[in-house]
Amino acid sequence: MIASGKKRKSRLTESRLGYLLILPNYIIYTVFTLIPIVWTVVMSFTNYDLKSYTFIGIQNYIDIFKDEIFLKSIWNTIYYSILTILPTMVLALLLALLLNRKIPGRGFFRTLFYLPNILSMVAVSMAWSYLYNAQAGILNKMLNAIGLPSIGWVTDTKWAMISVAIMAIWQSLGYNAVLYLSGLQGIPTYLYEAATIDGANSVQQFFNVTIPSLRPTTFFIFVMSCIHSFEVFGQVYILTQGGPLNSTTTIAHQVYRNGFEYYKMGYASAEAVILLLLILIMTMINMKGGNTDVD
Repeated sequence: MIASGKKRKSRLTESRLGYLLILPNYIIYTVFTLIPIVWTVVMSFTNYDLKSYTFIGIQNYIDIFKDEIFLKSIWNTIYYSILTILPTMVLALLLALLLNRKIPGRGFFRTLFYLPNILSMVAVSMAWSYLYNAQAGILNKMLNAIGLPSIGWVTDTKWAMISVAIMAIWQSLGYNAVLYLSGLQGIPTYLYEAATIDGANSVQQFFNVTIPSLRPTTFFIFVMSCIHSFEVFGQVYILTQGGPLNSTTTIAHQVYRNGFEYYKMGYASAEAVILLLLILIMTMINMKGGNTDVD
């Protein structure tokens, strides 16, 4: 009985210590994430303009779905996701396969390709804005050198979103490649040995061993890429500021514009809530699909 009581007391002490250790994390999460989310939801039912506010119910949400620019921003965000997610994943997998081989300078190239991911978004966007410059940009100079006309990379409605996507792919490629590289190195070698004994060539091994083994990694990259693509803002703001003719404005960009340029905080809060719901729904669908496809 005495020993049992001491064990219970010891477990209780450990539990309290555990809760004490994770308390700072919960405090930070509550103050900087949970409370702002709740406050944003509350403000979405007001017409707050930094001076005063009154409760207006769901009027902001009604106005949002009559707002042609916001509806266009939803399509632009989806279009950006289509342009970036799958191309980035395919290129990252190919790059990881290359960097997984024993090639000279492999460590250097791994660092080189990962470097864009840790650079400042503002600095990267500014650098690409010079590359995209219609008169002095190196991309148009290269096109002119081979006899092709210049392209309005960020001034043409047909090319603006594609240009933003190209920069985003370049910046996130290394990060996704590192994740795939980690997944490749976790595949047991005996699977390839068994496939070789069965007569499978390299292509067959890739589709029947590598791809299925990378399914959890692919699922994680896909979910995170979806979330990040719906939150895109920095590169849009620096490269195009949502133009030309709102062809690159995204949901996050509209939230910023209405909140910090037009000071319609209540309206911007409603847009932020819709963005949150879209990300939540998309993540839930992905998770449900992942639970059935990933063991």
